Order: sequence, then C-alpha cells, then structure tokens
Amino acid sequence: MRRKGRFFVLEGIDGSGTTTQVERVRERLAQQGFLVRSTCEPSKGPIGSMIRQLLEGRLLAAGNQAPGWASMALLFAADRLDHVAAEIEPIVAAGGIVISDRYDASSLAYQSVTSHGDSGALDWIRDLNRYALRPDLTVVLDVSAAHAAERRRSRGEEAELYEKSEIQQALAIFYSELPAHMPRDRVVVIDGSGSVDEVTARVLSEITQVVSS
Repeated sequence: MRRKGRFFVLEGIDGSGTTTQVERVRERLAQQGFLVRSTCEPSKGPIGSMIRQLLEGRLLAAGNQAPGWASMALLFAADRLDHVAAEIEPIVAAGGIVISDRYDASSLAYQSVTSHGDSGALDWIRDLNRYALRPDLTVVLDVSAAHAAERRRSRGEEAELYEKSEIQQALAIFYSELPAHMPRDRVVVIDGSGSVDEVTARVLSEITQVVSS
C-alpha cells in the first residue's frame, strides 16, 4: 500500500488506559481538522467477535477449556489482517489518521508471556504477523501492574482471560522493554500514570511529532 496518512497504535497492560487515551487523542486531532478514526483489537469483525467471547469466557475451546497461546496467536493474526483491510488501510490510503487500541505488539506480549517459556514463540508470532501493516508509531503506556489492577477493580467488571496478577506483572515487564522486542518499529514508552489529561498530553506530544514530520 502506498501510504498517504498515518497509523498509530497505543499499547499497554490491561488497565493502562489505552482505550481512554485512544478516544481522547482522536478527539484532539479531529478538533485540529484531521480526518481521524479510532479502532481497536480484537476488531469488531467476525473473528474479533469470537476472540472477545473467548477472552470473556463466554466461549470455550475443545474440551471446554480456554484456548492455548498458539491458538490465540493464530486467531489474533487472522483478525488483524481483516482489520487492516477493512478499517485501517482505506483510511490511511485516503490520507487520514488511524489510532488503534492495540495491534500486533499485544500478540507478541500476551501470547509469548503465556507460552510457558517456549523459546520460539516470539519469532513464530512475528512471522504470523509479517504481512500486517506497520504502524508509524507505537506508544506504550507504562503503568505498574498494581496500579493497573486497581483501575480494573474500580470498573467492577468480571476478570478476563489474561487478567491474572502474575500474567499482568510479566506483561508490564515485557511492555517496558517493547522497543527491544520490536527493533524495526518506531516504539516509545511513556509514563502512563498521573491524571488523564497529563497522559493525553504525553501521547499527543509523541504523535504530533510524527504527524508534523
């Protein structure tokens, strides 16, 4: 695809604030006159809808169990390619801006962390996603696992598949080191603590540098 617009991704552990910040940044950019769309993964397409049911425990794999890490990696990769074709590429090709709440960094993080130390997991997940459109910038909201857990508790929602303390602690470490895991991509890790406005300002600062370049 010949790129005219920009594609940004926000990443972080559950409760880091990615969903909130994606919408706030979209609003700020729209106010500045940009054609901008927010989106998320899992997507709202058919594969993404199935993934959401699996994450919430409303759908189980064979043997009435949660699917394994490899199965989830395959599902996310398939959903991602559909997501790119249906929602991301058309806007970027038209010169607009797309901001996604999660992308393939989430697959690298969540599926490798739950792979029980499989040494080939990261490379295999990267290979699954080799045809995924590369973001212009991935911004990681760095929040401690304890802080994020408190945010999740305040929402009063049922815990999802990966919302276990030991998994979230491992994910927090992985995300803090994401630039090393994705050396070919432009990745920045920013402080995700503080007020919502403070975090929005930090995210916008990073994105604006790319938009104006």
